[in-house]
Amino acid sequence: MTADIPPSGFGEPPANRAELEYTTPLSEAYPGRKVFAWALYDWANSAYSTLSITVLVSYLISTLDKIQPELGALVWAWGIGLTMLVAAILSPIFGAIADAHASKRRWLATTAWTGSAACGLMMFATPDRPWLLVVLFLTAHLAFELSQGFYNGFLPEIAPVERMERVSAWGYALGYLGGALPLLIFLGLYTQGHRIGLPTAENDARALVPRLGLLLMGLWWGLFTIPTIMWLKDRGQPKRERQTLYRATRTAMREVAGTLRNIRTFRMLTIFLVAFLIYNDGVQTVISQASVFAKEVLAMTSGELAQVILVIQFVAIAGAWSVGRLAEYWGAKPTLSLCLATWTLLLIAAFFIRTTTHFWIMAVVVALVLGGTQSISRAMMGRMTPASHTAEFFGFFNLSGKATSVVGPMFFGSILYTTGSAHWAMASLLLFFLLGWAIVSRVDVQQGREEAARADEAHE
Repeated sequence: MTADIPPSGFGEPPANRAELEYTTPLSEAYPGRKVFAWALYDWANSAYSTLSITVLVSYLISTLDKIQPELGALVWAWGIGLTMLVAAILSPIFGAIADAHASKRRWLATTAWTGSAACGLMMFATPDRPWLLVVLFLTAHLAFELSQGFYNGFLPEIAPVERMERVSAWGYALGYLGGALPLLIFLGLYTQGHRIGLPTAENDARALVPRLGLLLMGLWWGLFTIPTIMWLKDRGQPKRERQTLYRATRTAMREVAGTLRNIRTFRMLTIFLVAFLIYNDGVQTVISQASVFAKEVLAMTSGELAQVILVIQFVAIAGAWSVGRLAEYWGAKPTLSLCLATWTLLLIAAFFIRTTTHFWIMAVVVALVLGGTQSISRAMMGRMTPASHTAEFFGFFNLSGKATSVVGPMFFGSILYTTGSAHWAMASLLLFFLLGWAIVSRVDVQQGREEAARADEAHE
């Protein structure tokens, strides 16, 4: 295990470290504590995942709709899309810098704690300060998306190839549990807060209870990130001397451009990234807009949404583990295809949802495939990623996951804003799953592993 290396622009480089090569044998897994530390970040940031699509979206819509009807849903959808676009541009650049300076851990700490701080500051975004809420929401979501690239970049370092699906699934399973507990705490405040003097949900003039939920979101994310940062270390060593941030960025951009020019070397990885780019847009839009759908079609309250998401968290734990184990015996690609087929059927069924009972049924089925789809995708990416460029290539994973994730939320929000039909807005996502599924059928994972191995041999 190597000593900690400060990122570019921070501290003094250790002596005789210039031009040292990156060494990360995939066959050598970290001790159990390190794997747990990696998975714990899923536990930490899942508070944002669950409370943002219940408390934050409801508070944002109710606050902005007082300015103009449907404005809240539009700002939410476009805010998600724009921050994903910025993250798509920055992720591969920051990932290349992190690889060059062996500083994924420090970048993860910076982005995670920036996001958690923005969430905590939402406590001060009272209903008479709507644009403060918008700015903090955009900051938090951008930081959340950026942190995923550095977090995912550790996966090939801590898991041997033959156990990558299981370790990835464990991260998602722990994340679902970590997202469920703060949501359960919020439900307690929402339903029983009056017993300790908090205003009721119906008489919350200053929206105190939702803002307490947002404060909880930030505290949970920030505090549980601490063990991850303390225990998780970069296994690589820096490949060049310390540079200023400006020079490091220019160098990283040249490396990213070089990777793009030579992307044909990783043909199977490229095909997979294109497929992921498309079907993940549908997945991310369903996740971010399901609460909007529930509020528009079924007029569900924050408390009701929280109950649905809470059930999803616990069901998704079993779903992530089951899909991960299925992939070990059946194969990652067939399992991913099964997940995409299930998403296709779900969207067809969503067009006919008219009652909360229908919504609950759909939510449970979504929970069974949600974690599995994400876990298998991350594991397939890890299998075909060269060990010498983990953060950079997972930056491209983020790029492919976010570049067109701009389209889905914006498209959904625009259709809803102009037609007032959440059913048609949701149905428009069907194309993403069908097209992505068709491209996944062309991926040969074994060939992708061989291409990555040749790249590592050439790097040595």
